[in-house]
Amino acid sequence: MEVFLGIAILLALIVVGMPVGFALGVAGVLSLMIVAPPAMIYGLMAQVVHHATANYVILTIPMFVLISEFLTAGGIAQDLMIACNRLLRKIRGGLAMACVLAGSVLAAASGSSTASVATLSGAAYPTMKKLGYNAGFAIGTISIAGTLAIMIPPSIAFVVYGIITEESIGRLFMAGMIPGLLTAAGYLVTISVMVRLRPHLAPQIQKTVRDKLSRDPALAAEQTGRVWPVVLLVVLILGSLYSGIATPTEVGALGALGALVICLALGRIRLGGFTTAVGNTVRTTAMIVTIIFGALLFGYFMSLTQVTGAMLEWIDAAGLSRWVVLLLVIGFYLILGMFMDQFAIIVLTVPISYSLMTGLGFDGIWFGVLIVKTAEIGLVTPPLGLNIFIASASTGVSTKQGFGGVVPFLFAEILILALIIIFPEIVLFLPEALQ
Repeated sequence: MEVFLGIAILLALIVVGMPVGFALGVAGVLSLMIVAPPAMIYGLMAQVVHHATANYVILTIPMFVLISEFLTAGGIAQDLMIACNRLLRKIRGGLAMACVLAGSVLAAASGSSTASVATLSGAAYPTMKKLGYNAGFAIGTISIAGTLAIMIPPSIAFVVYGIITEESIGRLFMAGMIPGLLTAAGYLVTISVMVRLRPHLAPQIQKTVRDKLSRDPALAAEQTGRVWPVVLLVVLILGSLYSGIATPTEVGALGALGALVICLALGRIRLGGFTTAVGNTVRTTAMIVTIIFGALLFGYFMSLTQVTGAMLEWIDAAGLSRWVVLLLVIGFYLILGMFMDQFAIIVLTVPISYSLMTGLGFDGIWFGVLIVKTAEIGLVTPPLGLNIFIASASTGVSTKQGFGGVVPFLFAEILILALIIIFPEIVLFLPEALQ
């Protein structure tokens, strides 16, 4: 009974418009009053604040956000998009594929999906529009390419999951690499299939694109770009991470410093851009850490109610297969992703779902990748697909067109999610091979 009352308080606060982080914190304190004495609540509040602020790992979050902000402020990401387009422009749908390729590289340089989408929107959509790409298809491609930043390491979502579950963030990063690359390959195949089944989505390469390039000097000038700065940054980040030279937190700091040095060396960032990048990083980090504060408080309430043990006993009594329970949990996450912020979903539900799944014998690293995968899908599913809204706001294309354009990619996402469930080795191969 206490559990349902606590959840009702939380949902009521969210419905009235309270920010998710504060709603979690207030609901956690009010709910704790039902099951714990005041002295214990005061102690838990102090413990939560100390645990979060004194946790060395939490420094990873602002560092990865700062990498993305520096790349955006310095226009490095736009150079990458142009270079990828130059590589694939002879293929029908090549510019859409270039978005996916650029999104993959950006994901390996930073862990921010929203920043990746905003960057790709500004770098790719104007050219896609000039060349005659269908607007919905273009927005769908840009939005789905941005989701790669939540899966391909380094990923802020994995950092948050690791903080809450105390799983190794380094192992989570390794576990996300193959699923992330598999997802990118699935997007490329989807684009190839769609431009063949529905030719109006992308222009004919042999004639239309080349004619427009020859008639439009400004558009032709867009076909130059330098890829080495971001590749150098990716090598620095992934090389330091997978070689064991640095911890994930240290890798984030090295990456932020590397991004700043590259931008300064190229003369691409000024004081105004620097202060904007730092300010955006502070705001984003404050939002995420506030959510973590609130989620930890609410998590203590859920632990005191012993709901996880009760659920395990119920599953045992009902005779449900652990695989049936897993599919029900995954379906629950997919539905939540349509209505809630992805970080809020992770911090709110993982304390329960992680205990439940590991209690049933599932690997915590593998389950973490599944959760992040559902969060990735939630970024582009209606009605609250955040990436679609960001891309639409950046380009002026309606969200209705964007959601329509992303539908084919959702089928690919579900297929890849099924493969990860059926073949856990896809996730666990690298963590086990490199441990």
